[in-house]
Amino acid sequence: MILGYYGQTFPYTVVGFLAVCLLIAILNYFSIRRFDKFPTAQHFPRVSILVPARNEELNIRTCVESLLAQEYADFEVLVLNDNSSDQTAAILEQISRRDARLTVLDGVTPPAGWLGKHWACHQLAQRASGELILFTDADTRHEPNALRDSVSALIAQNADLVTGFPRQEMLTWGEKLTVPILAFGVFCFFPIVLAEKLRLPALSVTIGQFMLFRRSSFEAIGGYEAVRHHPVDDIKLGHNIIAQGFRWQFMDASHHVTCRMYHGYSDALNGFTRTIFASFDHHVLLYCIGWSWIAISYLAPIYILFLAMISPMNFPTTLAVIAVGEALLMIWLAYRRFRIPEYLVLLYPISLLIFTWIAFRSLAYTLVGRQSWKDRGMPAPKYKL
Repeated sequence: MILGYYGQTFPYTVVGFLAVCLLIAILNYFSIRRFDKFPTAQHFPRVSILVPARNEELNIRTCVESLLAQEYADFEVLVLNDNSSDQTAAILEQISRRDARLTVLDGVTPPAGWLGKHWACHQLAQRASGELILFTDADTRHEPNALRDSVSALIAQNADLVTGFPRQEMLTWGEKLTVPILAFGVFCFFPIVLAEKLRLPALSVTIGQFMLFRRSSFEAIGGYEAVRHHPVDDIKLGHNIIAQGFRWQFMDASHHVTCRMYHGYSDALNGFTRTIFASFDHHVLLYCIGWSWIAISYLAPIYILFLAMISPMNFPTTLAVIAVGEALLMIWLAYRRFRIPEYLVLLYPISLLIFTWIAFRSLAYTLVGRQSWKDRGMPAPKYKL
């Protein structure tokens, strides 16, 4: 009797859950603003652009040259060569000879208790001279108006941290079937406007590929020292900004910043394995329930429709059609907004299936202590139920 009851209510539960996710996506679509939708600032403070780089010979030249080409009067670019074993240092030295605005720092070995990239960012912040500091990754490219427009947005919103979702460049099918799920996750599960208005850290998401801080606010929350051992530093920094009463703003950076996060499926697999479980703050039970429910809610309706095509069945297929329609619409909104090729919407079942596998791989690798990044081991986290 109990199983019969749940069997009857399950389709309605899925449709209801997806309706909430669709509502969040619609809310985000119309409320998240681009950098260039704010009035140009009357005064532009000095900005320090900070880039950690470890074995980035494929990306560093394009990144740094795009930063040096900014249409902005007063800025510096600081790049920390984090013990690279490739040509990163040579490329940076070559560029610095041509442009005095680039300062190249040599990183030192991280102290005990620090993750490598976090220590690199901490060293950069210590050398910065700007009133504003922008952390960005070595695999990003920035349009010439990116700094001007993002600073204008920060000033117009009186924000302490402006973060943005870049346009994701994906060249292989391994990237196309994994990276877009990030946009789906941000757009459909985080009501950004509520996080901003109600100042709720749990509803916020910060993107490490672009984090523009007021330096005074960054230092007030303890900077990178406060998150030195947390694998998802960007999300944690955003949480700290909101929790300590500062103003956090999430924006659409897809017209100003481009990022190729990974090169192929293997690279994406290892990168996401490192971060997905950590993004749930290592809550094991919440993580397992959450990913299981997401997979069931988005994939079960497709499975039901597939079975209905093979043979008649006593199941409300109309509700399955509604559920699939809801999923398609919300994912289309996310991909359209962040300039992800819209044909990939139709492949969302494959993407979600792959990403669910990566999510549980992330859990398993963390539990057995196999996590590493950039050839460095990662300390075992404190797990929570």
